[in-house]
Amino acid sequence: MSYTEVPGARVPIRMWTDPATVEDVAMQQLRNVSTLPWIKGLAVMPDVHFGKGATVGSVIAMAGAVCPAAVGVDIGCGMSAVRTSLTANDLPGDLSRLRSKIEAAIPVGRGMHDDPVDPGRLHGIATAGWDDFWGRFDGVADAVHFRRGRAAQQMGTLGSGNHFWELCVDSGNSVWIMLHSGSRNIGKELADYHIGQAQKLPHNQGLIDRDLAVFVADTPQMAAYRHDLFWAQEYAKHNREIMMALSQDVIRREFKKAKVTFDQVISCHHNYVSEERYEGMDLLVTRKGAIRAGGGEYGIIPGSMGTGSYIVRGLGNAASFNSASHGAGRKMSRNAAKKRFTARDLEEQTRGVECRKDSGVVDEIPAAYKPIEQVMEQQRDLVEVVAKLKQVVCVKG
Repeated sequence: MSYTEVPGARVPIRMWTDPATVEDVAMQQLRNVSTLPWIKGLAVMPDVHFGKGATVGSVIAMAGAVCPAAVGVDIGCGMSAVRTSLTANDLPGDLSRLRSKIEAAIPVGRGMHDDPVDPGRLHGIATAGWDDFWGRFDGVADAVHFRRGRAAQQMGTLGSGNHFWELCVDSGNSVWIMLHSGSRNIGKELADYHIGQAQKLPHNQGLIDRDLAVFVADTPQMAAYRHDLFWAQEYAKHNREIMMALSQDVIRREFKKAKVTFDQVISCHHNYVSEERYEGMDLLVTRKGAIRAGGGEYGIIPGSMGTGSYIVRGLGNAASFNSASHGAGRKMSRNAAKKRFTARDLEEQTRGVECRKDSGVVDEIPAAYKPIEQVMEQQRDLVEVVAKLKQVVCVKG
């Protein structure tokens, strides 16, 4: 579908979904965002749903300002995926051993590595700039007093919530590794700190929603936020790189006879800020629950833990600020899912997938998410499908 423009807003709100299907609270959030004096445009993806401050599935373009709550608290959260030389025929009938090996190699939930992972010992990790990256940590930690040791131990860990690791098979029988994670607790602490700082500034006192507080250009507060923001986005990228390398090591060991090789890794943020230019204007584009989908750029759009996911190539649609959805998008809250569904429902909806099937992950049940096929249909003018994947193993945080 092409977009629908919502009438009555200060700037165009272009929606790649039927506005009538969007929750009232999410629609109000979008209207609130459109009132900000710095905003130049707002694109809404088909996986749109209510979020803290700004709506998940929204792309906000502003001139000379950025809203930290519109990035989300998991700065740099995103996806990585790689196709392997394995085929479905190479996989054993029982995948529980492989899941256990991955869970042993990559800490999940609040877990972290006993010792920081040395990227130099991992196959395929480029270590150039690694010392410079950590050298900037002290400036970041000034804001939140976060220990470098803890940040280093959390590098290469999955986290919790909707973060996951999957082994998938595409329609051509090729096996893929796919994972979803972000900047872990250091990113959250930085986000919480800067949202609080923004809310104290005089120019934000009359806003319709205090969570929409912004930093403006050429101020020390904006400079401090940009420094920490871009560091956390880099941390999230490195976090996924480490996990992907650890995953590949496990796959090589478990399928030693197959001499597994890997294609180039595809990676994309979906909670982040980027400096981009549209219609002659230099803008700060915030994607919260959206990926960049510039012409020819590869992206990853996951469904739920029992449905499937898509590798896509962007079509470069400027009306969406070169963006697309970040996934299926929730259609009910975590609490609502826990009240409505049971572990038995989860077991039924994840039949054929080697994964946890207990009450601890019922909030991630496929029925709590929008149908991924519908989401993909609504953004045919934003991306083209390169591969459709179906998970056979899913490790949840």
